[in-house]
Amino acid sequence: MAEKWVTVAKEGYLEPGELMYVEVEDEPVVLINLDGELHALNDTCTHEDASLSDGTIVGDEIECPLHGGAFYIRTGEPASMPVVVKTEKYKVRTVNGEVQVSLSQE
Repeated sequence: MAEKWVTVAKEGYLEPGELMYVEVEDEPVVLINLDGELHALNDTCTHEDASLSDGTIVGDEIECPLHGGAFYIRTGEPASMPVVVKTEKYKVRTVNGEVQVSLSQE
């Protein structure tokens, strides 16, 4: 089965250090520009149902706004308590000036 890619933004829309909420096939996703490199993670914190897109980028981590737990942006792995479960990391690409996300796991 071919991978399904969904356009979520225009290239250059997110500046380094910015993030935004998008939906991909009804799935909540946070799109993050980390030092000019785009990453996509599931937007729901695995500790409690908080939106990571309301959080803060600190170094190479995204911090949950609810309890301050964090995930590594490049991998989705837990970075600090109370987060202990990895979040899903999705594939991102840019094609013809459009940023696209696939829900396929990276």
